Amino acid sequence: MIKTLIIDDEALARQRIRSLLAQRKEIALVGECKSGAEAIRAIREQQPDLIFLDIRMKDMDGFEVLENFPESEMPLIIFSTAYDQYAVRAFEVFAFDYLLKPFKEERFHQSLDKAVRLLRERPSPTDAAQLNALLGLLQQRNGHGTLPIRQSGKICFVEVKDIRYIEASGYYIEIHADGKKFLLRESLTRIEQRLPGRQFIRIHRSTIINTAYLREIEQIGFGDVEAHMKDGKVFRVSKTYKEQLFERLGV
Repeated sequence: MIKTLIIDDEALARQRIRSLLAQRKEIALVGECKSGAEAIRAIREQQPDLIFLDIRMKDMDGFEVLENFPESEMPLIIFSTAYDQYAVRAFEVFAFDYLLKPFKEERFHQSLDKAVRLLRERPSPTDAAQLNALLGLLQQRNGHGTLPIRQSGKICFVEVKDIRYIEASGYYIEIHADGKKFLLRESLTRIEQRLPGRQFIRIHRSTIINTAYLREIEQIGFGDVEAHMKDGKVFRVSKTYKEQLFERLGV
């Protein structure tokens, strides 16, 4: 039996993987984790042969989970990810396998079949060199240096330091950087988690600003506040985020 662990902070995602694994007689599900901290404990205690690992979780990302284990203790990993096409190419080159959310049942079983074959053929399935190369590449691209954005059939790499502000626009967000505007299908909360907290701050449920491009804060009466950017753009600061903004700026 192949001891398998599910790691995902979304209950529905865990339920879907669990139900698909239940179709397979060779799989022994040894646990489910909804956070990175739980995952680290479970991997140490259960020593699974195979894990389904979500990349983005609330307390830490999947990469940070893996950094807690030496190469000799690393199980075989099937990543589940909502990363953009650039990262998908990286997974194809460096990783054992990945499931791009939302994935189809057929794709899931293809990935699992591949894992089962490999685990039966090799007692030590982890290719640590390739895994380390993947982690380094994705952390470099998706960390606080550049932000990959898919635009009209190509992928643009936007320097995070050049992002001036980000606005919610329906099901999309508008990223304003270096005089250009990029449209990305992602929530403001998700993008906020990918940005350095010391430099970027949310001032409204629909607005994040880069404090490096903030020119001044103006009180306009009745406790209302506006943020004036260096390019002339003006944003209203909601009362919910005003105290947080003042604290960050030390005023």
